[in-house]
Amino acid sequence: MDGKHMQIGEVAARTELSLRTIRHYEEAGLVVPSARSQGGFRLYTEADVARLMIIRRMKPLGFTLDEMRSLLETTDRLDAGGTTPGEQAALVARLRDFEAAAKQRVVDLRVRLARAEEFAARLSARLPGPADEDPRDG
Repeated sequence: MDGKHMQIGEVAARTELSLRTIRHYEEAGLVVPSARSQGGFRLYTEADVARLMIIRRMKPLGFTLDEMRSLLETTDRLDAGGTTPGEQAALVARLRDFEAAAKQRVVDLRVRLARAEEFAARLSARLPGPADEDPRDG
């Protein structure tokens, strides 16, 4: 990281999150701007963007704010180091639990998507084709 700071608008563009969403995550304690400008503007670093991307990836899988917070606390502690072997093992176990939950949620989403695609295909099959006459025209 080069220490470059970005304002919230650039972070929003890079993460494809709205300003309001980023502020909401800040209020929820999931991300904290690394600094403030002299004018009071939020300033973010690449690490902050990476944190927001984790949150963004968890959201469509249905993770709650508390679950997001727990995962971020786990990864923060793992990244910080200085843990005992027992603490390290517990953190890795929590991370494995999140991995398993994420994989299961992906499976669940694939099932839902397949059902939605099947439903859309059934609707399409009921529609008259381009050569068919519209029954309302008769």
